[in-house]
Amino acid sequence: MSVELFSPAGLAQEVPFRHVAVGTGSRTVCVAGQVSATSSGGPVAPGDLPGQVAQALRNVAAGLAGAGARFTDVVRLRFYLTDWRTEKHDDFLAGIAEVADELGIPQPMPPSTLIGVAALFEPHVLVEIEATAVLD
Repeated sequence: MSVELFSPAGLAQEVPFRHVAVGTGSRTVCVAGQVSATSSGGPVAPGDLPGQVAQALRNVAAGLAGAGARFTDVVRLRFYLTDWRTEKHDDFLAGIAEVADELGIPQPMPPSTLIGVAALFEPHVLVEIEATAVLD
């Protein structure tokens, strides 16, 4: 296995992600920020945070697959969400749950950071997701 995910003692254990990932391999895969869009760039799920999170994760999966990687190879996820408020947390997690089994996203997830931003590149985009993976 090229990626080991864990949460050492002394760090919060009741979170939806692991705090540490150790990747062993010779290839690093970086997937640029993916949004909720079709392959032609058309928007998917306008105004729907769970739907946009789900589609953006599907697009991350497509980027990983293009490099021969899967979510089990991911050592880091970074989520950018517009107008972030804690009231959006359940909708955010619902979007992940919608596709976790479909895409093979480990639960808890790899180390992840959620960053609230004022806006992304287009007004209808609510979330952008980056991934880093390590392959043997």
